[in-house]
Amino acid sequence: MNIKIRDHILNNFKNANKEEIKTSIEASISEKKEITLPGLGVFFEILWNNSDENSKEYILNTLKKSLN
Repeated sequence: MNIKIRDHILNNFKNANKEEIKTSIEASISEKKEITLPGLGVFFEILWNNSDENSKEYILNTLKKSLN
């Protein structure tokens, strides 16, 4: 079976509103299941690709602080 995770996530959330996206992200994080990590990765990829340099710096600083 060849599942295209990126396409699946994008299609699933194509018409989602902000609250639906937020609920999905929060549920994925709170469940702490490995299966949700690829979907969160797709969201992170979208965020990263659509961020300016200042936003990317903020993301990197937040990640760095959280990893210490």
